[in-house]
Amino acid sequence: MSITSIKIKELVDKREEARLGGGQNRIDAQHNKGKLTARERIEVLLDEDSFEEYDMFVTHRSHSFGLENEKYYSDGVVTGRGTIDGRIVFVFSQDFTVFGGSLSETFANKVCKILDQAMKIGAPVIGLNDSGGARIQEGVRSLAGYAEIFQRNIMASGVIPQISAIFGPCAGGAVYSPALTDFIMMTEATSYMFVTGPKVVKSVTGEVISTDDLGGANVHATKSGVSHFLTGSEEEGLLLIRKLMSYLPQNNLEDPPVIDCSDPIDRLENVLNEIIPENANKPYDIKDVISATTDYGEFLEVQANYAKNIVVGFARYNGRPVGIVANQPKFLAGVLDINASRKAARFVRFCDAFNIPLVTLVDVPGFLPGSSQEYGGIIIHGAKLLYAYGEATVPKVTITLRKSYGGAHDVMSCKQLRGDLNYAWPTAEIAVMGAKGAIEVLEGKTLRSIPDAEERAEFIEKKENEYSQKFATPYLAAKYGFIDDIIEPRNTRFRIIRALESLATKKEVNPPKKHDNLPL
Repeated sequence: MSITSIKIKELVDKREEARLGGGQNRIDAQHNKGKLTARERIEVLLDEDSFEEYDMFVTHRSHSFGLENEKYYSDGVVTGRGTIDGRIVFVFSQDFTVFGGSLSETFANKVCKILDQAMKIGAPVIGLNDSGGARIQEGVRSLAGYAEIFQRNIMASGVIPQISAIFGPCAGGAVYSPALTDFIMMTEATSYMFVTGPKVVKSVTGEVISTDDLGGANVHATKSGVSHFLTGSEEEGLLLIRKLMSYLPQNNLEDPPVIDCSDPIDRLENVLNEIIPENANKPYDIKDVISATTDYGEFLEVQANYAKNIVVGFARYNGRPVGIVANQPKFLAGVLDINASRKAARFVRFCDAFNIPLVTLVDVPGFLPGSSQEYGGIIIHGAKLLYAYGEATVPKVTITLRKSYGGAHDVMSCKQLRGDLNYAWPTAEIAVMGAKGAIEVLEGKTLRSIPDAEERAEFIEKKENEYSQKFATPYLAAKYGFIDDIIEPRNTRFRIIRALESLATKKEVNPPKKHDNLPL
């Protein structure tokens, strides 16, 4: 056997050893938990045979606590690049079979390397997290490694898309890298995130709580809003990431990918002409409006289980990706509260950072009143959404379907926040407040002077009708040019597509600044 053959066999053997991670027993243990291995996840995520691994032969450099006698190739994280639908992405996948996926100095260096390369060429980064946290044996070096990754996440924010999938534990300092990325996906049975675990919580506060109740996938999908997507399995989650990527550009200097569309742009949806109930207080499902207007009725909702009074997500109009923000009358009458404002504001800012046009569907009675909202800072949180829309320079198309009252009207991408094209359905009610509240303010003195209840009720009904006809109408806003046109609901898809096509070459630049100081 030649020396070359010997060396090639050595290389092949070392690659096989590296692919085994922490060994077959630990791989079996991973499978028994219903989890894939680090490399299996990459195979599902990327196009077939597209993955090229970096730093396969890296090992840790620690000599403490006997670690010098236990080394594994790749050192707990698989890194490299591949493609999704032919477009380059960089990936790191934490390997729980090696020291529980804990982060060492060399582990961090590997992740930093692909983040640096992704920034150089302008390609997204996808992180598949399954880690016990910092490798305690390496002490401050592991903490420094986390900080190096955090700094790169910050520099990459708004420059390249960053997506995190949580497929196992993610605790302590490890949670902050996903938190700095654009989207977080969790699986129901196997993933959790928290800054301090149940044992520490009990020792410090005395509170007894389970892992799932403290930081499980359902908690972060419904209560904290930390997670943007919740899936039943890892395979489902990985395929969802592929779908999400189809709406996104490679970086902030590109436009999102436009695809061929056979769904007619002039498709009429007669159901929309009847979707608004006669009773102004009766709800309907805004998702029915969305599915009736988008290409093939498709819509990828983001944070579907959190702040359900507002709906955000991605869709296409004539093959062109857009971000949709829509009030949801089915939940809290579509009112804006703290959580809804935060949810929508961050989504608007993401779309603006990556050149994704915004379509806003408005049916909002106002901001949620009450001491809990005021004490929680609704003023600041509501201002986040206001700021996000006012700052955004991407094409913005707004359609008011029904209610648009008070400050909430301004916040929902009104004309004065540089809305490019603002339409309204004939059912739109654009006013400072609803008729009932307005009459109580405007006619309060007269009402107090009418002792008879029946006579007072007749007076209120008369004045509310007068107010509705004069103020709660789209025609007054159209009179002043605040609404560009009043459209027939069934034509909504056509009007949105024509609007987006006309705005495709829009150029708008904000004043030069180091950075903004948005209300946090």
